[in-house]
Amino acid sequence: MSVVESVLTRIPQPYRDVAIKHREFVKFALVGGTTWVIDTAVFLLLKATVLVEKPLTAKIIAVLVATIVSYMLNREWSFRTRGGRERHHEAALFFLISGIGVAVYTAPLAISRYVLELKVPGVSLITQEIADFVSGQIVGVLAGMAFRWWAFRRFVFPNENVRRQVPIVGD
Repeated sequence: MSVVESVLTRIPQPYRDVAIKHREFVKFALVGGTTWVIDTAVFLLLKATVLVEKPLTAKIIAVLVATIVSYMLNREWSFRTRGGRERHHEAALFFLISGIGVAVYTAPLAISRYVLELKVPGVSLITQEIADFVSGQIVGVLAGMAFRWWAFRRFVFPNENVRRQVPIVGD
């Protein structure tokens, strides 16, 4: 049983039929979840070690690492039947849109830290860390994911059923 089928069998009806109808989005969401874990781990590791005073830099690096993984997984799994562009053009558009996505991802963290000033010494360390996590890892990621879903389908992988549909293990 594939990963997607395993997830789909756990969804109660009538939501399962909706998920099956939107299988591509389910795959995109699973890729997003995977890259969220990568993004979160890299962000927290950098922010706790070498970039303690530079949370935006830590976030940008984390998003870039996650974006590289995202391109590979989305191209070969989520959008494997979509295309319409030469590979180098597709990759350039993917990374351009992902670059715009970095701004979307980091905007809530920047607002939290530098507009609302949710940082030490104005607030406690725990408040700062919770605000960083919520704004950077929840609000930012959700906004960035919505933007990327729309933009990838519209610009990067615009045409349906143009690439060969060879079953992939786990699909």
